[in-house]
Parts: sequence; C-alpha cells; structure tokens
Amino acid sequence: MLSFGLTEEQKMYQTTAHDFAAKVMRPVEAHHDRTGEYPWEVIRKAYELGLMNTMVPAEYGGLGLPALDATIVAEELAWGCSGISTAMEANQLASGPVIMYGTEEQKQKYLGMLTGPVDADGNPHMAAYGVTEPGAGSDVAGMLTTATKDGDHYVLNGQKMWITNAAKATWYFVVCYTDKTARYKGMSGFLVDADTPGITVGKKEDNMGQRASDTRAITFDNVRVPAENLLGGKEGVGWMQAMHAFDKSRPLVASGAVGLARAAFEYARDYSMERQAFGKPIAKNQAVSFMVSDMAMNIEAARLLVQKAAYIHDQGQRNTKAAAFAKAFAADMAQKVATDAVQVYGGYGFSKEYPVEKLYRDSKIYQIYEGTSQIQRLIMSREIYSGV
Repeated sequence: MLSFGLTEEQKMYQTTAHDFAAKVMRPVEAHHDRTGEYPWEVIRKAYELGLMNTMVPAEYGGLGLPALDATIVAEELAWGCSGISTAMEANQLASGPVIMYGTEEQKQKYLGMLTGPVDADGNPHMAAYGVTEPGAGSDVAGMLTTATKDGDHYVLNGQKMWITNAAKATWYFVVCYTDKTARYKGMSGFLVDADTPGITVGKKEDNMGQRASDTRAITFDNVRVPAENLLGGKEGVGWMQAMHAFDKSRPLVASGAVGLARAAFEYARDYSMERQAFGKPIAKNQAVSFMVSDMAMNIEAARLLVQKAAYIHDQGQRNTKAAAFAKAFAADMAQKVATDAVQVYGGYGFSKEYPVEKLYRDSKIYQIYEGTSQIQRLIMSREIYSGV
C-alpha cells in the first residue's frame, strides 16, 4: 500500500535533524563560508547526537538507517548548510563500498573507526572517497593511478583530485588499476590509511561554493598498502564497487539539493511578502508569485524522485535509473531555484549580506559532483534503451 506520510520514527529523525540544522548549523554557516574553516565544532556535535554515519549497520556502531530515512536527515542538514553537510555526508559515500563489499574484518576495522571513539583532539574519524583524478572525472576509465602487487602488499602510485575530506580523513577508499589492459575490469578498490608513508595531501581548493567542505588533491608515491586492504579481497571489481556506492549515495546527494532548494524557496517566499514595490508586497505580482510557486512545485517533485530512488534501494532492488533521475532533476532544480531566489531579491540578492547569494554559489556543485547532470542523462539513456 502506498503511503506518502512519515512514520513516527522518521518524524523523530526529521525533527532532530531540523532542530540541529536551525540551532547549530545556521548560526555558523556564514562564518565557514567566509573563512573556509573546516566545521569541526558542528561535526563533533552531530556525531554526539547520532547524525553522522547514519547508514552504517548497527553491528558496526551505526544507526543502520534505511536509505529513505537517511535522505530525510540529509535534506534537513543541507537546509542548514550544504557545505557543512557535504563535509559530514562524505563519510556516507566512502563507507558505502565497505558496507556493501567489505570483508568482515574490513567492516569491523574501518566502519568501526567512523563510529568508534574520537581521536586525540576530540574529533570523530572521517573518511574520503577517492576515484576522480586531474584528468579523469566523468571518464573513469581514463584514470592513471595504479596498484602493483609486491609480496603481501600493493604499491600505489598516482593522484586523486577534488577529494572531499582529503586532509581530515583517517582513511580513504581508493580505486586504482591493477590491470590497465582490462580497463573497467582491471580496477580494484583499496582501503588506505591516511597516515601511510608516501601520501601527500595538496592545498585546500578555494571553491566557489560549499566552502566549509575540505576539497584537495591526494598524491600516492610508492604507497605500500597491505594486501588485506584490497576491498572484498578481490581484484578487478573496483569499478563496480565504486558505481554501486553511487547508487546508494546519489539519493542522499539529491536530498541535499532538495534541502538547499527548500532554504532558497523559504527565503524568497518570505522576502516577497516583506518587500514593497508600487505600494504592495511584490508577492502580489503574478511574475513573482508564479516564480515562487514553480520553486515549491519542483522541490516537491524532486523530493518524490529522491524518496522513490531510496525506497527501491531499501527493497534490495537495483535503483540505478531512479538514482540518476533523482540526482539530475534535484541538482538542476536546486540551481534554478537558487537562481530565481536571487532574482526575487533583486539587487539585494547579489549582495553577500543576504543569504540567497551563498545558496546560489553552493547550488552549482550539485550539478557536478558524484556524477554530472550530463553523466546522469547518459546513465538514464542506457537504462531506458537497454533490453528494448
């Protein structure tokens, strides 16, 4: 039986996440946007409240939330600040391959780090997902990083780029070629401890938006990784592990886009009722009210796509097409809603003194990371035409 309502437990998660976003994230979002400072104080509080690593199974210390429940939390956190929430949600992407394909020993060790005791500085452990390279983003097969077997170790050489949490992570999920001649079937996934000799982390990128997120390059120079850290203990399946992790994480990313768009819509709606022009609130003008109505309509549509993609995943079914629908539509929608919110504010929207300017900058990355909107359409077309 179809139901569009939330369970009492889901409402509790939603309320908890929303209150956290309103009381902890919103008051500091401008500071972190301005300075680019990593939001450790927010992350520590989120960890203590149980808002981190929500999809890690309970047997490894997490909440073990279904994808649908996790998207509800993710939307609220992005409503608070998408830059801070991206720093937090990076753990979900990195842990995805481990949850789905890790050996029992790997799950105990690496998932256990994320949910276990904090480090010496009182900070929870973070993780990073390393697939993209300077010359290989959408073209994953174009990656150059290699892992060569040497006794009971693999030796990693190469560079990853645009890696969220690169300088803050305790460990990385890294995809490398173990057999370059086999292309996709020659890629393997590894769990790499961040303090392994030979790893160099680059400078923090000065990004346009989501500036609280730590994004850097990682260079591997003869980095020796124990063979036991080959994810799942099997070579040649790294590409599959990485792509299946996207099926799990894309609904979460899409829900973040919904959260950002909702924030932009609320600011635009409220401002349109306050701003006077020609002797009346600008909300009384059809040109403005129709724009705000389109925002609300498209946010609702995006949320339903997100929830369907998450629901399919929770049923143990392949959700590749649904996840692509959700990611592309929500990303494009968020960028359009943020743009229109700036338009509603007029000249004030172009000023850093008003919140929609930041939302406009933050929104763009949703069309780029975790698969561009163009790549999502490529996935959709393959799914639509396969088997026809």
